[in-house]
Amino acid sequence: MTTEHDAVRDLLAAWALGALEPADERTTTAHLADCAVCADEARRLRTVVRALDGSPADGTAFDEPRPGRPAPPAEPAAAGPRADGPPTAVPARALRRRSAAPAVAAHAAPYAAAVAGLSGLLPEAEGRWTTPVVHDWDVHATVAHLIAADEPLAARLGIDTPRPPSGIEADADWDAAWNRRTGELIAHEHGRTPAETVAAWSAQAGALLAAPEARDPQAAARAVTLMGMRLPVADHFLVRGFETWIHTDDLGRALGLTVPPPPEEHLRRLVRLAVRVLGAALGPGAPAVLFSVTGGPEWVLGSDAEPVRAELALDPVDFCLLVGGRYTPQEVPRGATGDESAVRNVLERAASLAWL
Repeated sequence: MTTEHDAVRDLLAAWALGALEPADERTTTAHLADCAVCADEARRLRTVVRALDGSPADGTAFDEPRPGRPAPPAEPAAAGPRADGPPTAVPARALRRRSAAPAVAAHAAPYAAAVAGLSGLLPEAEGRWTTPVVHDWDVHATVAHLIAADEPLAARLGIDTPRPPSGIEADADWDAAWNRRTGELIAHEHGRTPAETVAAWSAQAGALLAAPEARDPQAAARAVTLMGMRLPVADHFLVRGFETWIHTDDLGRALGLTVPPPPEEHLRRLVRLAVRVLGAALGPGAPAVLFSVTGGPEWVLGSDAEPVRAELALDPVDFCLLVGGRYTPQEVPRGATGDESAVRNVLERAASLAWL
C-alpha cells in the first residue's frame, strides 16, 4: 500500500522544479512541514535544480530511483551502491534540460537533449570508469562506443573527426563494420584518459549539433544510407538521439542513477520513427496487427489486405526500450488481444531491430 510519505517522495523532484499541480503542491507543502526526512530531501533536490539553472549551489543531490526500468538482457550491469549512500535518481527533467545546447531544429532537438543529459550524468562517473555497463563495456568504453556511433553521420556531414582512420573495407557489411569500428575506437580510447574520451565525444556531438543540417530542416531532408537504413538526415539525427538516450540510461543504471525518459514531444518523434522502421521490417505480408502506444495514435502493421488479427498496446518508453534491445519480447509489458502469434511476430521483429 502506498503511504502519503511514499507518494510525496515521488513528487519531490517535480516540487523542486516547480512543476506540481496545485492539489499536489498543497499536499507536498503540508507534508514537508511535518516530515524532516522529506524536507531535507526536498532542499537537496532544489539545490540541484538551482545549480542546473546556473544559480549558486552548494551541493549535489538526487532522489531515489523509480522501480520498473528493465536491466539490459545481455550482461546486465553489476554496479553497487554509491559510496556516499544508496542508489539515487536524477530529478525528473533535470537531465533533460538543454540550456547549454545550441539552438537546433525540431528534428535534432532529441539528440541535443540526450547529449545535454549525458553531459550532466558523466561527472557522476568520476572514479568509477571501470564499472561494467552492457555487453563487455565499462563506462569508459560506452562513451567510446558513442564516439563510434556518431562518427558515420559526422563523416557524412563533412565533420572532421581527428581519430585513427578506420581500416574497415568500404564494402563491408554495415553491422560488421559497426562492431569493428566500435572495437577500434574502444581500444584507442582505453589508451587515453576518461577525460580525453569525454572531450572527444563532446566535441563531435557539438559539431553535429552545430552543422547546418541540425538547424535547417531543408538541408536535413536529403536521404543518406547509414547503418543499413536509407533515411533523411533529419531521421538520422533522431536515431542519434535514440541511441544516446539508451546508453545514458545504461550508464545511469550502472552508476546507480535513474535517468528520466525523453520529454514527451521528443518521445513521440522517436516512437513514430521506430514504428516506420518496424512497419518496413515486417513488410506487407505479415499478419495485420493494430498497434498503439499509450496516449498516442494507432497504426496497422503488416498486411493491409486482410482483417486485423490482433491488437497490441505498449507504453512508449517500453516500446523504445524493446526496439533498443533493453526488453525481450517475452518480458516487455503489453496489452494484447487476438491472435497471439501475430502479436509475438510484431514483438520479435521489434526486438530484432536492436543493434545498440
